[in-house]
Amino acid sequence: MELGSQIKKHRMGQDLSQEDLAAKIYVSRQTVSNWETDKTYPDVENLLLLSVLFDVTIDELIKGDVEAMKEALAEDWKKIRILSWGGLVIALVGVATFLGGVLFWNWDIVPSALLGLLIWGIGMVMLVKVEHLKKEHDLVTYRELIAFSKGEPIDRSNPRSQQARKHRILKIIAMTLAGAIVGGCAGYFGYLFFG
Repeated sequence: MELGSQIKKHRMGQDLSQEDLAAKIYVSRQTVSNWETDKTYPDVENLLLLSVLFDVTIDELIKGDVEAMKEALAEDWKKIRILSWGGLVIALVGVATFLGGVLFWNWDIVPSALLGLLIWGIGMVMLVKVEHLKKEHDLVTYRELIAFSKGEPIDRSNPRSQQARKHRILKIIAMTLAGAIVGGCAGYFGYLFFG
């Protein structure tokens, strides 16, 4: 695989840091690092941007890595799909285990909660891995995920993508607070009904 070394060579030839290159083609520094270490591959749009920026043809840039790139992207999409569905199903099984243990199987609240949380936690770990893969490929919006799944160019320059990248930290904070509120309410009402 030569794409990573080609990107690094051309980047250093233009005296650019990974952050500088990332800013010029609208990806994260981690994405550039992953490309240079051959952990992931740039999509078609980013290859075009890189070839224009480095003033080389795409053929010169990739030097036979096309098939490996397609396979790696397809493999990552397969991982995202499996981990997403598996994580969701396992998390729901954890919730069902908790509710079933308390309502139907006459377990106490503590064993039901421990077992339910353990199973739910396994599902959450799988979903966190999905987020890690999305971050590696700089996928933020649903539209970008769909394009990635089809192997199409990803349009990161549209207003919706730009806005999603701009407010990423606020969304994480809002989702964390929402999760804490929902969890607190569930715990409170669970205690009222079952405690």
